[in-house]
Formats: sequence, structure tokens, C-alpha cells
Amino acid sequence: MPDERRTLRWKSLSTEAAHPGSDRLDRLGVARTVARMQAEDRRVLEALRAARRDIVRAAEAFRETFLSGKRCLLVGAGTSGRLAVLEAAELPPTFGTDPRRVRAVMAGGRTAVFRAREGAEDRSEEGARAAEGLAAGDLAIGVSASSVTPFVRGALARAKERGARTVLVTASRSPGLSRLAPIVVRLEVGPEVIAGSTRLKAGTATKLALNQITTSALASSGKVFGPWMVDLRAGSAKSKDRARRIVAAAAGVSTGKAAMLLKDAKGDVKTAILMGRTRAGYSEAQEALRRAGGDLRKALGKKYSSGGRS
Repeated sequence: MPDERRTLRWKSLSTEAAHPGSDRLDRLGVARTVARMQAEDRRVLEALRAARRDIVRAAEAFRETFLSGKRCLLVGAGTSGRLAVLEAAELPPTFGTDPRRVRAVMAGGRTAVFRAREGAEDRSEEGARAAEGLAAGDLAIGVSASSVTPFVRGALARAKERGARTVLVTASRSPGLSRLAPIVVRLEVGPEVIAGSTRLKAGTATKLALNQITTSALASSGKVFGPWMVDLRAGSAKSKDRARRIVAAAAGVSTGKAAMLLKDAKGDVKTAILMGRTRAGYSEAQEALRRAGGDLRKALGKKYSSGGRS
């Protein structure tokens, strides 16, 4: 049984509080419950706007970590852990990132992604073990709606010991957070419609904050050209068609020509666009990208990166 001090700490969290408008939630019916939830969900965007400065700081830390060739670890438990896993899993197909560079660890392991493992979040030593491989220059992002999850706290504490930078994304306030992470993204969404169910507003706000952190960081790291995902991995029929459309739009050519460029570029979207814009050969385009650190706009240079197509 938890001791009295921990019980009081949980009781004081906004994520555990009862919403004053939910005292008869079980009698509202479906339509009114949906309306109540949608009214509350407006607070998500307000919370994100209020946390913008710290979201930017977290994104800058992520960007610096990525550009320096270091690693990022996302850790969480329950809903927060699943959101961390989802964020890490979505980056390789979208941005072509190495899955070893950005990975997620969830309390309870992989099986907990699909089936809750009660008690796993209480093991701070397992969180510490998850962060054991981090080193100076790496980044640990803890995701904890309550801010007090022992698994996440253990991981952040060990990450700091290893010399890694730390960030906490949370929907609650509790004492001492700055000692765990100098960057704390607080998403003040208030009590949930169902008390304690952080898969609702807190989960939505967390998902959007993680999206904003990783997307803004990678978009400014050469992984995006204009509005286009130019490092996407085209493994499915839909993504292959997307790659053709991106090359056609970014290079200003027909989709047929784009398909030919992609074939000559061995499926690499950036190389195909560079070849299409500059009429360079494959080897020349690859070398230009290498010199530009993979940044397509830099590789194109002033002559080709303007002109209304980017």
C-alpha cells in the first residue's frame, strides 16, 4: 500500500481531480457527454499556446541532439508511454530517421503497449535501467501526465547522472520538477471529464506537444523541403505514389518524369528533386547533398532554391 505522503501527492494532482461539471456524467446521455467533452477539449489548444516557450525549448534540444548525431530516448508509462512509443515509431517513415537514434521505452515493456501492466509504472529502478545506455549529449524526454510516475522519474534521474539532457512533458504540477528536467512542458488542461482518465485531454495535449517538438526540430534539420517530406521512406503503394507527387511538385515536372527521376535516383526523393531541378546526374546530386549535410535547400543553392516552387 502506498504511504500517506504519496497518497496526498496523488490527491493534489489536477489529473486526479473530479471535474465540477461531471457530477452527473453518468446520466447525461451520449449526445450531451460528447458536447461536454468537446467543450473541454478546447482547453487543449489553450494549454499548448501557454506552453509554447517550453515546447520551443524542448524542440531546440531535440534538434541539437539530432544534428550532433546523438540519441533521444522517450520514456513513459500507461497512456503517456504509448504516446512516446507512437512518436518514436512514426519518425522513421515520415523523416527517414534511424530508429536507433530516436527510440521509446515504456514501463512494462512491449506487451504493455497493447495490454495494461498494472504496477510497472511504480518501478523507478526499471526506468533507471532504461536510461542506462545514455551518454553526454544524448536527450531523455520523460512523458508523464501526472509528473510523479516513478518509472519516468527514475529514467530522468539516471539520464542526468549519465550526462544526458532531460525534458519532461506533463499535465500536472508537483514540487521539484526542475531538478529532474530543466525543460518542463506543462500542459495545464485541468481535470478530466472522467477523473484520472489521462487518455482524454492530457493525452491529446501530450500527443500534439510531442508532434510539435519532433516535427519543428526535424523540419529545420533538412528533413523537410518547403511543405514536403523529402526523406520519407516509400515502402507502400501509397507512399510510393506520394514520393512521385512530391518530386513532381518540388521539381516542377510531370508525374511521369518524376517516376523516371526516382528510378534514376534509386528511390531517394531528395536526390530525384535535385536531379530534376539542376539536371545533375545521380553521383553529382549525391555529392552535393553530402556536402550540404543532407539539406536539400543548401544543396540547391540560391540559383535553384527560389523561383516559387519551394
